[in-house]
Amino acid sequence: MSVGASSLWTIAKFLGSLVLSFVLILVIWWLFLLAFPDIGPIIGRTPSDVLAYLFTDPDAGQNRQQITDNLWITLQDYAIGFVTGMIAALVVAAVFVVSRPAAQTFMPIAMLLRSVPLVAMTPLITMIVGRGVAVVAVMGGIVVFFPALVMIMTGLAAAPKHLDDVVAVYGGGRWTALRVSAIPSAVPSLFSAAKVSVPGAIIGATVAEWLATNKGLGATLQQALPAAAYDELWASVLVITVSSIVIYAIVGVIETVVLSQMGMTPA
Repeated sequence: MSVGASSLWTIAKFLGSLVLSFVLILVIWWLFLLAFPDIGPIIGRTPSDVLAYLFTDPDAGQNRQQITDNLWITLQDYAIGFVTGMIAALVVAAVFVVSRPAAQTFMPIAMLLRSVPLVAMTPLITMIVGRGVAVVAVMGGIVVFFPALVMIMTGLAAAPKHLDDVVAVYGGGRWTALRVSAIPSAVPSLFSAAKVSVPGAIIGATVAEWLATNKGLGATLQQALPAAAYDELWASVLVITVSSIVIYAIVGVIETVVLSQMGMTPA
């Protein structure tokens, strides 16, 4: 699989924009601490303080190991929620596009459920599915599902109608048209949904860890604050942010490569 010069330039611009975004985050972080001096150096850690905690302090190796171990748990939880939510969104979107009555019946219910805060639903979800992998899949999947559903439905519904007519002429039904026409046409929307879902899945994973599983970086955020472990707290937030940006970048690069091979442009 070869990548053309235009695709490489697109990837370079995309990655460059992400780097600039990360630099902007660091600047806003630093300016925030300057704007609110009452926070003080005990609670408010600067980017340089966090880098020292992770790389130059005497215990930096131990600190990195602890953060890395928790990050690995969070990434696994992220993957579970992301995959669960995206698959559920794709399946439901396909059903809604093929069956308009189903969309008219259940779409308002889905939007109503979306308005309920995830934190408020956590006790009920935990009571039903427990505190294991299932709660991570449900909570992460909920965060990913709703925005992905809307974007995927939009992509599926925008498939060229003349292709559906061709399928119908050859005796194909709605599901055949969905498979050979709508889904390939909706690939840009699928990637857009995936990119939008990356930070959502990270949030879902950390919330599940914070409120249910008591593992990973989400649990670290919960435990560090009452323990006054502010270096660990700020370092965990930075690592979560960087991880979200890196995963987003990976999805964006894959999107550019795949769409260039298919002769498509991003949605």
